[in-house]
This record gives sequence, C-alpha cells and structure tokens, in this order.
Amino acid sequence: MDRRYDTQTLIEILDNERQACLQGERLHLSSDGRSGHPIIDQFLQLEGLQKYSAFQGFKAAVNQYQRDHGVSGIVWQAIALGGASLEFPTVHPQLIALPSDLALLRQYITPVLAFWQRVTADLDLYLAVDQGKNFLPTQPAAVMAMVPRSQWATVQAWERQDFLEILLQLGWGQPGAAAHWRAWPASGSEYIHAVLPGRQPIC
Repeated sequence: MDRRYDTQTLIEILDNERQACLQGERLHLSSDGRSGHPIIDQFLQLEGLQKYSAFQGFKAAVNQYQRDHGVSGIVWQAIALGGASLEFPTVHPQLIALPSDLALLRQYITPVLAFWQRVTADLDLYLAVDQGKNFLPTQPAAVMAMVPRSQWATVQAWERQDFLEILLQLGWGQPGAAAHWRAWPASGSEYIHAVLPGRQPIC
C-alpha cells in the first residue's frame, strides 16, 4: 500500500477482498485445515478454511496499516426510537480501534446510556450469560454498576409492529475482539437486552 488510505477506502478494500476470498479467488494454500476456532473448524471444509485464512491474513495486514499510518477504525451509527434519536461512534467490525478511537468511544458512553435509559424505561431487562446462550433478569441499577469498568458502549434495536428488542453492549478493549470470548480478558463486553414486558430476548 504505497498511497495513503482513509477509513472508508480500507472498508471498501476489505469488502472487495472478502468477496474475492468467498468466491475462491484467494486461497491460503498453507492452511492445515484449522482456523484456530473450534466451532468454525467443525463446519468448514479445507477449501473453506483456506478462504477464511486468506481473508484473515489480509485483514491483519490492513489492521497493521491502520497502526502504522494512524487510520481510524471509527464509523458512525444513527438510531431513532420512541421519539429519541442518537448518533454515536462505533468501530467497523473488520477494523481495529486506535488509542484515539478508544478515547472518542469513551466520551460517548454517557450519551449512549442516556438514550438507552430513555427508550427502555418501561421494558424488561435481561443480562446475557454463558456466552449469550442464556439470559438472566436484571435491573437498571445492576446495569449502571457495570459502567465504571466499561470503555465504550453501543446500542442496537430491532422493532416490528408487535416486537421490540433493544441491545446495550458495554465493552472494554478492542470492540472487534470483544464479541469473541477468545480475546477475554483483554477485550470483552456485557450484553443487556431490553424487551417488551413478559417477553424473552431472541436477538
């Protein structure tokens, strides 16, 4: 990469490379059939693992480019629910957060929480446990007790005529690694699901 690339260009490059890998145009021929992720290994054949490894190698090179050239991983998201709206920063799932990105994310914990509290006031709350396999009822005070150890927060929502689920993610470390328990304890997150009274989380 001789010229300087910005965040959006890196995202486009990664998307094009991912498509090429999925179509078999890129293979990591030295792959031994193990991805390092036991669940993925169960379901992918050797060629699939070679495609996966090829993309992971390319992604690692792009992430190193970010570090070397100070290219942010930040993308902005907008959400609107129940008359409330919020625009907040997140990190693109294929990019890493630079130290300056993490500092920006930390600044938005309070606005994200304020939005979440406003739109979930009449909803039931559940904490995801067992790596998201189960859910325990929780209370707003318990959620707020998690905030001091959090370095960033995101919020997502799924809404239909008779359905609403709002997900608050309170995390630390690299956002892209936080969803994978292999990165724990350096990176991780807590997931709090808000649902209509009497319902259970499904998202």
